Amino acid sequence: MARKPRLSFLDIWNMSFGFLGIQMGFALQLANTSRIFKTLGSNVEDLAVYWIAGPVTGLIVQPIIGYMSDRTWHPRFGRRRPYFMVGAILALFALFIMPNSSVLWFAIGMLWIMDASFNIAMEPFRAYVGDRLPKEQLTQGFATQSFLIGIGAVIASSLPWILTNIFGVSNTAPEGIIPTSVKWSFYIGGVGFLLAVMYTVFKSKEYSPEEMKSFEDESSDSESFEDILKDDAAYASNARRQLMFAILSGFVAFILAYLIYSNGWKRDLYILSGIFGLFATCFAISGHFQRNGKSESPIATIMNDLQFMPDTMKRISAVQFFSWFGLFAMWIYTTDVVAANVFGTADSSSKAFNDAGDWVGICFAMYNAVPIAVAFLLPLVAKKITRKVTHMIALFAGAAGLIGISLITEKYSLLFAMVGIGIAWTSILSMPYAILTNTLKPGKLGYYMGVFNFFIVLPQIVAASVLGFFISTFFDKDPKYAVIIGAVSMVIAGLLCFFINDKEVAGD
Repeated sequence: MARKPRLSFLDIWNMSFGFLGIQMGFALQLANTSRIFKTLGSNVEDLAVYWIAGPVTGLIVQPIIGYMSDRTWHPRFGRRRPYFMVGAILALFALFIMPNSSVLWFAIGMLWIMDASFNIAMEPFRAYVGDRLPKEQLTQGFATQSFLIGIGAVIASSLPWILTNIFGVSNTAPEGIIPTSVKWSFYIGGVGFLLAVMYTVFKSKEYSPEEMKSFEDESSDSESFEDILKDDAAYASNARRQLMFAILSGFVAFILAYLIYSNGWKRDLYILSGIFGLFATCFAISGHFQRNGKSESPIATIMNDLQFMPDTMKRISAVQFFSWFGLFAMWIYTTDVVAANVFGTADSSSKAFNDAGDWVGICFAMYNAVPIAVAFLLPLVAKKITRKVTHMIALFAGAAGLIGISLITEKYSLLFAMVGIGIAWTSILSMPYAILTNTLKPGKLGYYMGVFNFFIVLPQIVAASVLGFFISTFFDKDPKYAVIIGAVSMVIAGLLCFFINDKEVAGD
C-alpha cells in the first residue's frame, strides 16, 4: 500500500482556488437576496420562507452530486472537476439573470436555480481535499480553502458599496426595480466565479481509481453499512427498521400538519411537516427495495449510508446543525435589523434602506475578511488545544457577534461584532471538515460530504420554518429577536463540542 504524497503549498493553493469564485457567488446571494426580495415586495415576516429555496436545493442536490462524483472518472478531467466546471457555467447564467428579476416569484425561482448551480460546483470541492491530501495536511488544506473563501467573500460583499461610492453607480431605483449597483455586482461575481473555478480545473489533477485504491491504508477504521449488513437476512431486517422509521416519520408529519392547520399557525411551519414527510418517503422506498432484494439501488445505498453514519460524524453533525441555524438567522435578518437600528427605516424603497443594504455588504465583507487573517492561525491553535476546543471558542465568539448585531445602533461599531462572527465563520469552514475527513472511507468521501451538508441545509430549512413564526407571534415582527435566537443556537453548538471525542479530533 502506498501513502499519499505531501503536496506543496502551490499545489494546495491551485486545488483550492476555485473556492474563491464559489464564495463570490454565495456572498452575493447572502448579502443581497433579502434586499432583492424586499425590493420586489416581500414582507419581513415572509423573508425566511422565501429563503427556503436555497437549503431545499442543497438538501436534494448535495448527496446526489456526492454519490455521482464518487462513481465518476474521466481521463482528462478526473472525478470531481467535471462537476466544478458544469456548476460554474450554470452559476454564470444564474448570476446574470437573478438581479434582473421583475417580480418576486421569479426571484424566488432563480434562487433555486442559482443555489443548485453553486452546490453542483461546491459539494465535490470538500471531497477533493480528502482525495488529494494525506491526513497530516488536511487541516492545512481546509484552512487554505477558508483563506480563499474569505478573499472571495470580501470582494463580492463589498461590490455594491464599491460601485456606488467609488464608481458612482446608483444604488437606488424606482419602486420594484433592483438597483444598478446590485445588478453589476452580480455580473462581476458571475465572471469571477467561472474564472476561479476554471483555474482549479486546469491547474490541478486527481488520482486515478487505481491510485486511490493503493491509498486505502489511509482510510478510517469506521464501519460502513456494507461492513454491518453482510447478507440478505441482514438487509431484510434493516428493511423492517427503515419501514418503521418511515411510519414514525409519516405519523409525525401528519400530526404536525394537523396542528398547524387546526390552530391557524403560520404556513411556514408546513415546511417542518414536509421534512418529516420527505424522510418518511425516502425510508419507505429504501426499505421496500431492500425487502425485495434490491439493496444495491442508489436510494437504498444513500439511506443506508445515512442510517449508519460513523459516530464521529453524528456528533460533529449536531454541532453543525446549531452553528448554521445561527448563521442563517443572521443572513436573513441583518439587513432589516441594521436598517431599523442604525438607519432608522423599514421602508425598502427608501435611500436609507438601500444605504443600509450597502453597509450590510461591508459588514459581511468584514466577517469574511477575518479568515484571511486567521485561517492559518487556527491550525496552530488546534495543535495546542485540540480542534474541538478551538472550534468551541470560535463558536462562542460568533454568538457574541450575533448579540452585537441585534443591539448596536452605530454603524462602525457593527464591524467589531463582525470580527467575532468572522472567527466562528473561519472555524466552521475548516475544523469540522478536517475532523470529519479523518474518519471517512475514501470510496464514500463525496457522498458523506453531501450527507454532512444535510446538517448545513436542515438547520436553514428549520430556521426558515420557525423564525418568521417566532418574530410575528412573540416579538411584534422585530427582526432583532431572530438574530438573538441565532446567538443562542451558536452557544448550544459550542457546548456540543464537548461531546466530540478528543482522541478522534487531535490536531494534525
